[in-house]
Amino acid sequence: MKITKVQVLRANRSVFCKIHTDEGLTGLGESGAWGFLEASARAIDVFADYLVGKDPLDIEHHWQYLYRFSHFRGAAVMGALSAVDIALWDIAGKWYSAPVYKLLGGACRDKVRVYNHTAGRTEEELVENAIRGVEEGYTALGHLNPYLDEPRTSPYRDGNAAMLYKAERRIAKIREAVGQEVDLCLELHRRLEPGLAVQLSARLEPYNPMFLEDPIRPDNFDAMAETARKCRIPIATGERIHTVHEFEMLLARGACSYVRASLGVCGGFTGAKKIAAVAEAHHASLVPHNPLSPVMTNAVLQFCAATDNIAVCEYPSPYAASTADHLTGSGVQLRQCDMVDRIPTFHDGYLEVPQTPGIGIDLVRDVEEKFPFRPHQVMTRLNADGSICDQ
Repeated sequence: MKITKVQVLRANRSVFCKIHTDEGLTGLGESGAWGFLEASARAIDVFADYLVGKDPLDIEHHWQYLYRFSHFRGAAVMGALSAVDIALWDIAGKWYSAPVYKLLGGACRDKVRVYNHTAGRTEEELVENAIRGVEEGYTALGHLNPYLDEPRTSPYRDGNAAMLYKAERRIAKIREAVGQEVDLCLELHRRLEPGLAVQLSARLEPYNPMFLEDPIRPDNFDAMAETARKCRIPIATGERIHTVHEFEMLLARGACSYVRASLGVCGGFTGAKKIAAVAEAHHASLVPHNPLSPVMTNAVLQFCAATDNIAVCEYPSPYAASTADHLTGSGVQLRQCDMVDRIPTFHDGYLEVPQTPGIGIDLVRDVEEKFPFRPHQVMTRLNADGSICDQ
């Protein structure tokens, strides 16, 4: 079997890689490069020059070749490699008539616990959506932002004291509303400096969050480690790093309890399984990062099914236009689930693992025409004084 064509598909807010073979089998993957999807699409085109004519089942070799052939990487390149890798595993599953998780070592679980995206542009809306999430069957609520999901066009005006008191008040209200048996996964969007993050952690301890995600900017592993040492609430981080080597350095410093590896930028299945092994050696669990389309959700489910040290998994709504549209309330009238031929079944806080060969999903015909590509705009929020506000 040989690869005959590597196709880039741009649709909605996604870039997909579709690999064709002379046996008629195709594989589908998705890049997680987010704000750099167009650059990632071009990197897939570059990789195509190497891949055409190769055996798609030599996945590890192709991964090493594409990862190591150039002197430079970054999110766009790793997003492209991730999309290619997922597509190759999809082909392998179809070739062997098995879901990908069977090829990754078999089932550790037959369903995957997930958390939703609980958004809120006001305090009242945040609490209402938390209650709605529990009513829908979720046992964990995620992307809970104690600083709200306000428009990026609105300047942020709170000082440190207001940030602490408001965050505590909002999480207290949510805990009271949903009870003691629901896990709260807090997303801090890199908003704080280390000292303020430690203060916030102390104030939120009585409400028992499952973790604080990215309380500070994740660029400095030592700073994250120092924050983790001083916080009694576990830290989750990792969505912005790409390689097993970076994750090993992060974990060796004790910088997190939960690893937020993203299959869309960490090298697909091949990269993620290596990161999971390193995390296991450090007694750390994975909370896979996934703000992408149902294609990536299916890939993540295959990975989680075959990986023991999974704590919970992020689940973006397939009924929203995209995660960005869901969180900002853009009002775009389309659904990601309409881009694909099926989505996994959700019941009582879990997603069932697809059992069809490969990753178990495909795009609808003419997806690019039906869902025109909408790249993310270069836009970030500002503080009242005009400086950058991470959100």
